[in-house]
Amino acid sequence: MMTIRKTKQLGIIALSALVLGISCSDEFLEVPPAASLGDAQLGTKDGIEGLLIGTYAALNGVFGNRFEGPNHWITGSIMGGDANKGTDAGDYSSINPIQRYETDPTSGDLNNLWRGRFEGVARANRVLATITNSPDALQPADLARISGEARMLRGHFYFDLKKHFGNIPVFDETIPPDEVIVLPNNGDAWAQIEADFQYAYDNLPAVTDAGRVNKWAAAAYMGKAKLYQGKFGEAITWFNDVISNGVTPTGEKYALLDNIAEIYNAEFDNHAESVMDVESANNTGSTANANYFDDLNYPYNTGPDGPGNCCGFFQPSIELGNSYRTGADGLPLLDGSYNDPANEVANNFKWVVVDGNDEASFVPDANPLDPRIDFAMGRMGLPYLDWIDHPGSAWIRSFPYAGPYSPKKYIYYKSQENTFTDGSSWTRGYALMNYTIIRYADVLLMAAEAEIEAGSLATALDYINQVRRRAANSEFWVKASDGSGANAANYVISEYTTLGSQEQAREIVRFERKLELSGEGHRFFDLVRWGVAAETINAYLGYESQYLVTKFGGASFTAGKSELYPIPQAQIDIQGPDVLTQNPGY
Repeated sequence: MMTIRKTKQLGIIALSALVLGISCSDEFLEVPPAASLGDAQLGTKDGIEGLLIGTYAALNGVFGNRFEGPNHWITGSIMGGDANKGTDAGDYSSINPIQRYETDPTSGDLNNLWRGRFEGVARANRVLATITNSPDALQPADLARISGEARMLRGHFYFDLKKHFGNIPVFDETIPPDEVIVLPNNGDAWAQIEADFQYAYDNLPAVTDAGRVNKWAAAAYMGKAKLYQGKFGEAITWFNDVISNGVTPTGEKYALLDNIAEIYNAEFDNHAESVMDVESANNTGSTANANYFDDLNYPYNTGPDGPGNCCGFFQPSIELGNSYRTGADGLPLLDGSYNDPANEVANNFKWVVVDGNDEASFVPDANPLDPRIDFAMGRMGLPYLDWIDHPGSAWIRSFPYAGPYSPKKYIYYKSQENTFTDGSSWTRGYALMNYTIIRYADVLLMAAEAEIEAGSLATALDYINQVRRRAANSEFWVKASDGSGANAANYVISEYTTLGSQEQAREIVRFERKLELSGEGHRFFDLVRWGVAAETINAYLGYESQYLVTKFGGASFTAGKSELYPIPQAQIDIQGPDVLTQNPGY
């Protein structure tokens, strides 16, 4: 079966052939612009497939800017409080005001995010317009599939824009380019998003090539769109369909993987838990086809003992580490007491910076912890994948600025160097694993949330416990490096016997999303849609700033403003203030 990587290569070959085909034309005075193709050349099956591949490529970011990558490590995770900007204050300093909720409309990073997602929209529209203008180019089955893929991708790009910026312009393939420039940002994005996902569900096959979107990805994304709008009953219908019938593009029934670590391992890409992902490749001649958006985020200055040997920009927060504390019953401390001094997870930052002890004498935490902590973050003295035990401050550029932890999700293994990595550029940190936009655990927890709001607490309990059971029953908890076969920490986790009241159930599922999906770009947008961003993030800032004073001292989240990112001033300048309206507070 042809994979999306092969499809990319074939698309490039096809487009190259088309270029060669027109280069010998007798109409030698009518020379098209270099490296471009006209409508006649693109209005074929190969040409349309090539345009579609270009639309898929936009999932990975268009301008090579790490801020516009698909994993939202800044706008979703750092801004949601489950991670901190690492390194030091002088490195990639344009992130500094953003992480303090002091972002400015002139931010070039946010402008690139806006441009990149609208470039994805434009590419999807070009596919659809070319299909319309080439009625004989495709057989019915190909027409349904390709148009379904294009609309699915367009729905994704619009969803991404909507959750970041709120008010956005909306246009489809029927709007001429000269009219797009005068569209105000008051379009009905949700209507367009739902229409795109519905069309994709109705027209896409269930089984296709690995890496392509299928009808079940459309169904899951439709459920997510309904959930974001508070249409809980409708969301339940879509999620039920996905849970009962959904399969991956290669026909494998959706399921939780037995081994959590396999979710973030390139050797298991296109697995049963992957509902929609961003494919990656190496040795293609461009590291932009790998996870370039993560190349700054591996631990700092590891040398040959760790991955990437670079920069340390993405560090799980101290507060997140504490969140994995469990009680003797194996359940999380939902009352927030995980941040109490008696419950804080022992870390080498506090051991050294606060308490003044020698780092070499640090003793890792011995009290009960959810095992997912050691799949989410690197902690001093514990094995870091198949590299060495995390050495502590040697892998942290600035303790006072960034804290003690290193990321562990979507990090490549020592055994994968130069096979599942692309070492052709300035750093070894171009990895090959796919980033999962939606995975099955996410679907189960979204379904549980919808059931709590409008359905059955018993069904929600089952979904939540499926996710916790996967962690509880794992035989692969992180083992000590002494060869004893013992667990590296005191892992204690259990299932819930009841969700209690609706309000208690709400707290349970929201915290479960924090634990399960940490560092995957969801947290900020979850807090915003739940309407608790101001209180939750300000509490986080209050806690984290007692340790990371230079980073967070005086920082605050402003209710009614900070929930949305500003409309980029560069776009307002291009289109005019009478066209694009700035979000409140900016």
